[in-house]
Amino acid sequence: MVPRPPREHPHPLRLAALVCLFAGLDLLAVFIGGMWLGIQEQQRLVQVWTGGATKHYGPPVIDPSLQHPVNGIDFAIRVPRLGYFAAVKEGVSSAVLYDSPGHYPDTVWPGDPGTVGVAAHNVYWINFPQLHAGDEIDLETRYGIFKYRVTSELIVNPNNRRVLVPDAPGYHLTLTTCWPLWAGAFATQRYVIFSDQYSPRMTMTGIT
Repeated sequence: MVPRPPREHPHPLRLAALVCLFAGLDLLAVFIGGMWLGIQEQQRLVQVWTGGATKHYGPPVIDPSLQHPVNGIDFAIRVPRLGYFAAVKEGVSSAVLYDSPGHYPDTVWPGDPGTVGVAAHNVYWINFPQLHAGDEIDLETRYGIFKYRVTSELIVNPNNRRVLVPDAPGYHLTLTTCWPLWAGAFATQRYVIFSDQYSPRMTMTGIT
């Protein structure tokens, strides 16, 4: 009888490589699945927003009673040059940002003096580095539309909250997302876009 050759055992490094490969594929599947569900939810939110009573004629009227989420939506954001439109939810947790851009809860609402802060997952913010100074960004609310012009951009550390505090009084909008865009959850910095409101014009006596 011919003796059987000894059975070869997988090399530990090969086993480790296989484990890492399958773990990576699993994480990728979870990410893609979450992204797909998020896109579907954003489409639903947009349908809810566009199907509601959101059209306003004439100048906006600041109504604090409308500055709260309705059907899970705070307001909507539009970037005409990029053809971008999204419903915005309240909060900036991971759960919120998988579905939509999120309004920083500790920042003001459109039309109030100060800075409106909006964050988004880079899945939804992917084209925003294409914005240039002078480009228009619109925030649609239940009490009117507020238009902003991009003034500048900046890359900062994640713990830098000063970007949400304006150096000068006025009406501002700050957008933030992860940076680099391709890094996803592993991003180490934030990409920030600054803009100032130009319409309607706000004065000490109200809207003009």
